Amino acid sequence: MNEETKTPETKTESKPVVKETKTAPAKAAKSSKVAVILIRGLIGIRHDIKETLFMLRLRKKHTCVVLDNNPTTKGMFRKIKDYVTFGEVSDETVKELESVRGKKDVNGNLKPFFELAPPKGGFERKGTKKPFTVGGVLGYRGEKMNDLVRKML
Repeated sequence: MNEETKTPETKTESKPVVKETKTAPAKAAKSSKVAVILIRGLIGIRHDIKETLFMLRLRKKHTCVVLDNNPTTKGMFRKIKDYVTFGEVSDETVKELESVRGKKDVNGNLKPFFELAPPKGGFERKGTKKPFTVGGVLGYRGEKMNDLVRKML
């Protein structure tokens, strides 16, 4: 009986070790930064969408927030995709954003949002009411977010 009880214990011990090794690289890959910019105004939008924008500190047009890429923020992005544009940004872009548009609060800490200017050269061809995949501005834009942020500095 001792051999039978030892065998299942070793099997159950090996399974969590395999699961831990699989989840560790996945978390490391999702640790990139995502920039979110409010494109459209807040007038006439649903209350739940407005609350989500306020939780992300997006209260004025052309305001940018840099967040971690995790499942919670992905759900928020899915909800507000018709009012914002978002995508991964490089560390160089984040540093440039902090140096050019970073403001400090009363205590001397950097504020968690950046007020940007409208982009030099304008937005994409189809305007601010169409998704990026169709040729507009809204929604997910991936690595091309770096270009938009630099145009808005």
